[in-house]
Amino acid sequence: MESNGKGPDGGFPGTCRSKTTAAGPEENYRNKVNEMNIFTRVFIHGLDSSSRGTKGSFFRERYPGMFMEDYSGPLEERMAKLERGLAGKKDLILVGSSYGGLMAAIFACRDETRVRRLILLAPALGCADFNACSRQPLQIPVTLYHGRFDAVVPPGPTRQIAARLFGNLDHHIVEDDHNLHRIFPNLDWDGLLEIQRKGFAVKDLLDKAGGIP
Repeated sequence: MESNGKGPDGGFPGTCRSKTTAAGPEENYRNKVNEMNIFTRVFIHGLDSSSRGTKGSFFRERYPGMFMEDYSGPLEERMAKLERGLAGKKDLILVGSSYGGLMAAIFACRDETRVRRLILLAPALGCADFNACSRQPLQIPVTLYHGRFDAVVPPGPTRQIAARLFGNLDHHIVEDDHNLHRIFPNLDWDGLLEIQRKGFAVKDLLDKAGGIP
C-alpha cells in the first residue's frame, strides 16, 4: 500500500500542529486597541478642564488608544495644537465637550473631508464666528447632546447655530446641566464611537477578559 506521506494525526512527519488557546486578558486588551485603530477617535476637553477630567478619564479607561491632549490659551493656540496632533490622520471621530465641542466644529469646518463624524456635548458654538466656514452646511453626521438646565452654554442659541452649520444633525435636549454628568456615562459610547467586534461591543470583550491588565 502506498503511503500518503502523512503522520498518524494527519500532519506531515516532523511538523508540529499548532494549538489553539483561549485569548487571555492581555490579548483581548490588544484586540481592543487594534479595534480602536480602524478610525482615529479623539476627545477634546472643555475650557477649564483637561484630558484627566471626568470625561477624559472615562474615555481613557474604556477606550485605550483614544487620542487626547491638554489644551490651554486662546482659541487659535488650542486649534493649532489640535491640528498638529491630528496631522496626517483621517477618518476622525471627534468628541468635543463644551469649548472642546467648539474646537471640534471648527476643525470639521476647516477640513470636513478628514472627519467621519462629530459628537458634541454642550458645545460652546456661540464663542466663535462660523460665517467664514459655513457657506454650505457640513454633511458629516453630527450628534449633539445639550442639558436643558445648562446655565453656562444656553441650549437655545446653540441649537440655532448647529442647525445652520450641520446638514446631518441629530440633536438631543436632555434633562441635565452643562456637565451632562447624569446622562454622559449612560450614552451608547460603543455605538457613537463605532466600536463593534464580531457582534460584541468591545467593552463586553474587555469585561469577559477581566478588565484592562
